[in-house]
Amino acid sequence: MGRAHTLRDIAIGCLVVAVLAAIPWMLPGKAFQDFVIRCASMALFATSLNLLVGYTGLSSFGHGLFYGLGTYSFALLMQKTTVSLPLAFLLTLLISAATAVVVGAICIRLRLIYFAFVTLAMQMLAHSVIISWVGLTGGDQGLQGGIPRRVVAGIDLGNQYNLYVFSAAMLVIGLLLMRHIVATTFGTSLRMIRDNETRAAFLGISVWRVKLTVFVLAAVFASAGGMVMSLFVSGAYPELINWPISGDAIFAIVMGGVGSFLGPTVGTMILLLLNDVVTRQTEYYGLALGIIILLFALGLRRGVLDFVTERLGGRPAGGIH
Repeated sequence: MGRAHTLRDIAIGCLVVAVLAAIPWMLPGKAFQDFVIRCASMALFATSLNLLVGYTGLSSFGHGLFYGLGTYSFALLMQKTTVSLPLAFLLTLLISAATAVVVGAICIRLRLIYFAFVTLAMQMLAHSVIISWVGLTGGDQGLQGGIPRRVVAGIDLGNQYNLYVFSAAMLVIGLLLMRHIVATTFGTSLRMIRDNETRAAFLGISVWRVKLTVFVLAAVFASAGGMVMSLFVSGAYPELINWPISGDAIFAIVMGGVGSFLGPTVGTMILLLLNDVVTRQTEYYGLALGIIILLFALGLRRGVLDFVTERLGGRPAGGIH
């Protein structure tokens, strides 16, 4: 990515944050702010998963491990220690990265479905530890008691509007960083591995090292999304590390489009809107949502953004851009 493109993306990102910051002044009420905070958290998570699925060809069913690890590590650091919020944020990223190195070293040598299910097994193991370690995590009741010391540079993140702007900024910064990663030669290596791993190795790419690197990077961004959610719910709960959370990220990618960088973000917005609407209309949320996702898969045969891009004459959905 050239310097001009980078500056353009940063300018667009700043404009998006400014527009979002202004909206609550025109639309009073908490519902929109809640939606954006949840969307920022899940979009970071889903986009990080797409670094593995869409760019590298690694279908992880247990990526929610790092989302949940972000929520619990951050909340525990804030509750059990005296560290500041920025330091807790940094330490959580380091914890997630270190965990990803260990998990990735075990998983990435596996192929296809074996990789997917071993990552899922790792997440289920982590969930079991969370449930069992009641003295530390609160067990199935979650880590309650709130998150203290929310003031950063004089800004109180306990105020919903401040948290809303912070979450929007986190989303934009995360997307810009991930966009930069996939636009570098490293991103090219990811796509080469996805398309033909044997040929990539023949051309001198260290496939194992590249896979492990992107696995760790994806974990770090997923953890960042988890920390946003931890601030939003003022704690951490086992549902945020249980296996269905990984399914939500996969659904977001499928609905938004695996072939477009912003596809997971669009898919997250669709998924959350469906969640909010369907749960108000029927008690059979799972059945209704499953039917809707099936219609997306059979009707569009790709995500919304991939479909729109192709219709407008853009690059075919098979090529990520």
